[in-house]
Amino acid sequence: GEKITLLDGKEVALNAETLVIADADKPVAMAGIMGGLATAVTDSTKDVFLECAFFAPLAIAGRARGYGMHTDASHRYERGVDFNLQHRAVERATELLLEIVGGEPGPITEVNGTLPSGQQVTLRHNSIDKDLGVHIEADQVQDILQRLGFSITQSSSESVTVDVPSYRFDVSIEADLIEELARIYGYDNIPQSAGLSPQRFPRSSERSLSLNRLREHLVTLGYQEIISYSFVDPMLSELVTGSKAQTVPLQNPISEEMGVMRTSLLPGLLSSYQHNANRQHERVRFFETGLVFQQSDSGLRQLAKLGGLIAGEKLPQNWNNSNELVDFFDLKGDVEVLAELGGTSGHFQFQSASEPGYHPGQCAQLKDAEGAVIGVLGALHPAIQRKLELDAAVFVFELDLSALQQAQIPNVRALSKFPEVHRDLAIVIDETVSADSISALMRENAGEFLSKLRIFDVYQGDAITKGQKSVALGLTWQHPSRNLTDEEVSIIISKCVNALQQQFNANLRK
Repeated sequence: GEKITLLDGKEVALNAETLVIADADKPVAMAGIMGGLATAVTDSTKDVFLECAFFAPLAIAGRARGYGMHTDASHRYERGVDFNLQHRAVERATELLLEIVGGEPGPITEVNGTLPSGQQVTLRHNSIDKDLGVHIEADQVQDILQRLGFSITQSSSESVTVDVPSYRFDVSIEADLIEELARIYGYDNIPQSAGLSPQRFPRSSERSLSLNRLREHLVTLGYQEIISYSFVDPMLSELVTGSKAQTVPLQNPISEEMGVMRTSLLPGLLSSYQHNANRQHERVRFFETGLVFQQSDSGLRQLAKLGGLIAGEKLPQNWNNSNELVDFFDLKGDVEVLAELGGTSGHFQFQSASEPGYHPGQCAQLKDAEGAVIGVLGALHPAIQRKLELDAAVFVFELDLSALQQAQIPNVRALSKFPEVHRDLAIVIDETVSADSISALMRENAGEFLSKLRIFDVYQGDAITKGQKSVALGLTWQHPSRNLTDEEVSIIISKCVNALQQQFNANLRK
């Protein structure tokens, strides 16, 4: 708690970690940082006491910064000074003073504490060959080291041991000596050569889609990657997942808002969107990949997930487009594109669902060929939107990354030289029948030469009985080796219509 006024006029309160130089009554200088004003040289000074000291770097490091100071002395002592130079420095300073202004020298008083001892380093000749890739003769090695100020204390055919000069604080291990040899020998004199160690490249299976490929494709769709904390707000986590059961609480959380491990990527995505929306940036496309953590009877589970969020306008404002907002089908299209990357889009199917955190009328599960749920997508639940005070409609998805990365080995087929045959069908069907169910049934009955199937219109209105809908399908066939006849196509269409009637009680729209 003692105070000292420094040479710059600043008064500081000393702490217990600061090394000082003191007389019998009080401190007169902060050791290795700055002298005190009480012992400063003035115009009336007649007797000058020169002080030259060595302080270990650890005794000075960081002390000046603790007082908000940066001085030449502290920089030098933090980096290290020669512990054998003090006597010579005092003698030289005295000599210069006498030469320039005159005066009478006094005696030198030395006070020694525990000084560093001289350091020895052993250099093995085979280490030079291995690290530099070039052989340097033992005589040349010794000559270079001696010219750099190192004293040879021991030499043999296998190694050389040197005393490190006290001013070379940067040399303490064998690699430091090898670096010095390379510098003097000349980097240009070291021949270039191929690496001798075996090069092992990781195998990449065609049945696996890399995470970078998924990331890059999302970027091409206009998404931006975010990285959020794995610790999330317990209230937001419960709001999104609808349950506390699987959350993993932290014993020593950073804050109340980061009290549990995330069980979903959605809290991080929503927090990022909320941050941007509050700053008037509402047209966003975010995605994140990472682990989620869930409690189970067998212990803690870590699952790799890919999550995304879209909101705002479909396209940036432009004279050529309207300010149309994104909807569920924009999100579904992006997920379909991800599924198609691995060539396995036909193995996935969408099914309407009701999931916590999602809008009850705009939510779907993504299922694999075995019927296992591997993802959920849809609009954010209105209650969550109100809770987070979000004005725009928000659409999110979260997918199982391991399932998404499964790819199919491409099956190359020659392009057919024969024309395609197109037919459109409009059917009236119960409104509860999903488009995916219709597509699956059509593919089963449309024959092996069906190349394209799409649903291009869904209509409900005055012309359609209540509780039903009109669905328009476009079908394309192409034979690889001949033309298809109208009669063949008509037979296939009849088969498809009969299947729709039997399975869903559907009829052709008149």
